[in-house]
Parts: sequence; C-alpha cells; structure tokens
Amino acid sequence: MSSWEENIRKVVPYVPGEQPKRKDVIKLNTNECPYPPAPEVKELAEKMQYEDFRLYPDPEAESLVSALSAYYHVPQDQIYVGVGSDDVLSMAFLTFFNSDLPVVFPDITYSFYDVWADLYHIPYRRLLLDENFRMVKEDYFGHNGGVIFPNPNAPTGLLEDLDTVEDIIRNNPDVVVIVDEAYIDFGGKSALPLIDKYENLLVVQTFSKSRAMAGMRIGYAFGSKKLIGYLKDAKFSFNSYTMNRPSLELGAASVRDDAYFRETCARIVRTRERVKGQLKELGFTFPDSASNFIFARNEKVSGQELFDALKAHGIFVRHWNAPRISDYLRITIGTDEQMDALVGFLKEYLKK
Repeated sequence: MSSWEENIRKVVPYVPGEQPKRKDVIKLNTNECPYPPAPEVKELAEKMQYEDFRLYPDPEAESLVSALSAYYHVPQDQIYVGVGSDDVLSMAFLTFFNSDLPVVFPDITYSFYDVWADLYHIPYRRLLLDENFRMVKEDYFGHNGGVIFPNPNAPTGLLEDLDTVEDIIRNNPDVVVIVDEAYIDFGGKSALPLIDKYENLLVVQTFSKSRAMAGMRIGYAFGSKKLIGYLKDAKFSFNSYTMNRPSLELGAASVRDDAYFRETCARIVRTRERVKGQLKELGFTFPDSASNFIFARNEKVSGQELFDALKAHGIFVRHWNAPRISDYLRITIGTDEQMDALVGFLKEYLKK
C-alpha cells in the first residue's frame, strides 16, 4: 500500500440491485413501483421551465416541506427532506450516532446500515431476529449508542406492530431511535404519531416506493423540533443545496394527488395478496409481507438456482448469498401481467 493510502477512509460499499441495460426484461429486483407517478407530476414536468435550471434550489425546500406538512399535519419545523431516504438516513447516522457505544439493528435488514456505520467509524452490533424473522424487542432495551430498524423490515417484509415499536422507543430514552418506514404505505401503521410523545424519535419515509418516484430521489423525516434542528445543522454544514428544483416541485405535486397515491398502493397490495396464494400453491414459503415485495423460498430448489433460472429467462429478482437467507428470493410486486409471467415461469420450471 502506498503511503498516501494509509489514512484514506476505506469501506466495503453497499451493492444495490442490478439495473439491467436491456429493456426486454421484467424487473422485480429493486422494489420500484410498477406504475407511473401521479398525473399531476407529469403535467407539471411538461410545464417546467428550462431557464429555471440555472438557479440554485431553495435550501429550505419550502415547497416540498409545506406540502408534506399539510398532508401529514406536522409542523414544518418537524420535517426534514433529503435526496432519497438513503441521504436522510446517512445524515442521521452522521448526526445522531456519535457515541462510543454500539448502534444496534437487526442482523437481517437493510444492508446499508453497516456500510454507513463503517464509513463514519460508528461502532455497531447486529441483533439476531428470531426463527420467524421477528425482532426480539427486549434485545433492544440494553445499553447502546442508538437504535435503527426498518418497519416493515427489508428484506423480510415483516411488520412489527406499533406497540412493539413504542416499547423499543420507550426503553431507549437516552439515545436516538430511527424507524425506517420505506414500506409503511403497503399495510402498516406509521410511528409518526409518536414523534410528539418521544423527543428522540426520527421517522423516515421515501417517495421511491409508494409514490413511484425513485428516479427523483426524495426522502423525508419527521421528528421533534429539536431533533430536526440538529439534523438541519449537520446538513447545512455539509451541502445546503441537496435537493434539485424539479424534485422539490414534482414531489410537492405528488403529495397533492392523494387519491392516485392511495389507489396505487391498493393495486400493489391486491396483486401481492393474490401472488402470495399462487406461490404457496407452488410450494413456496415466506414471511407474511406487509411491503411491496415477497421474501420467498422453495424447499425443492435453492435460491441461487432459482435466481439464475429467472434471470436467464429475463426476470430479475434479488438474492443474497448470506447466512440464514441464501435460499430466499426477494420478489418485488410488479404489474399483474409481470407477476403472471413470473408465476407462469415458476410453474414450468418447478415441474422439471
């Protein structure tokens, strides 16, 4: 190693789901919404002025924050926005996890958490999910430097009830607790109402899944005024202009079209529940997903074999060669036609 490399911050980076270059594939590997954004988003995008792109965006993101405030009935000074929930979470790690004690999160969870912890030199400990992939809430009551977990969890799709979530928050009064709700719109109750009860709670959500705007990179968080203030201080010490002008305006337009948002979520849930039944008939088992994906395995065929066979057929799903989950595939819920193609292929393949 060269001498100039000795003090470089070195990490093993997060590996996102594959983005295939081919167009003739069924892409069920990154939990994107299979339907377009709200019609108002399209209408506004077509009217946007090219000349406006020369100007910096509003560092306070007022148009988007105002729309979120009105929709969720949360004061603007209790809302933080960033470039996707990944940006929001990364900034939260940097801001709130500043202790010699380890941050704790599940052993099977969003695989960016340990990457951020390594990047910022934050000690951490993975806590084992039980045999049913459930959190053991008492494990999170111990001495720690912070808590983060997704609800519903990824990649399992399991939802912990709000009483469990509150128990974890209540038993961690001295550290920040982050509830990552990227998939909450597909069947769960948000912890948002708890932010006025617990000053140390941060609830993070995203436009990437239920609002069909992964390409715009919009994430947001709710918390106490004090907590959000600290997060903004860190952001403005890092980059004041994180969100671009189109994202701010188009994100606000998406929030205004509540009927389309709710119907899109309902369509995905209907398809998810139908496909659960079909996968069971084919011998698959899976946790009862409350998200926009199913985490499934088949006892007769390994996860790697099914992943390779599906990919060769032009159907992309997600697979991790990791302890406890190597035989599972995470299958994003696509359109009915896409899911019919997936199920049809599996029927034929499993006959062999």
